[in-house]
Amino acid sequence: MSTAGSIDGYSYGDVECGHMHGLLLPALLEEIRAGQEMRGTGMPVFDLGCGNGSVAAEVAKAGYQVTGCDPSVTGIEMARGHWPDLKLETGSGYEDLGARFGTFPVIYSLEVIEHVYDPRKMVARVYEMLEPGGRFILSTPYHGYWKNLMLALTGKMDSHFTVLWDHGHIKFWSRETISQLLTEAGFKVLKIRRLGRVPALAMTMMVVAEKPMG
Repeated sequence: MSTAGSIDGYSYGDVECGHMHGLLLPALLEEIRAGQEMRGTGMPVFDLGCGNGSVAAEVAKAGYQVTGCDPSVTGIEMARGHWPDLKLETGSGYEDLGARFGTFPVIYSLEVIEHVYDPRKMVARVYEMLEPGGRFILSTPYHGYWKNLMLALTGKMDSHFTVLWDHGHIKFWSRETISQLLTEAGFKVLKIRRLGRVPALAMTMMVVAEKPMG
């Protein structure tokens, strides 16, 4: 994400969940429930990079109060048209979202940080927006030695790194680099789950990080 208008070209064809969400949603709800012990049912959560609102709608169905933002004007318009009861607005992860939306015990961001030019700034904003002891749950495509080697050996580097995809992936995270990013910002990384395929060739990874109590 950069500014609210600059990646509005990221298009959403419909309001359905994407092909990765079948993998990500069960893990996300499991991790949110773990954080629920702090606040009980109806806990407020924030969806950073909510896109067309499909994930926010599923999380709301599970009983949580969902607020979210995304820089895509077309995505938010689509989300509001289908889920008018959800508080989903245009906005960037670079903004002071805490001043705008308040603080939350759980913030999640699925398959977003690989699109972000300045991930340190985004993570710093998330840290500000979390309550002490709150959790940041994010997912991003997994990269590691064996997966990268397999991509090279099978001739799939070009199709995987998708350089011709407008507004596509510009950061390719490993467990080590995503941990370093979060630790630099002050988070404690609690777990990293690799999802899809065998772990060494995982499609994506879900990271759970905690803001210390202070």
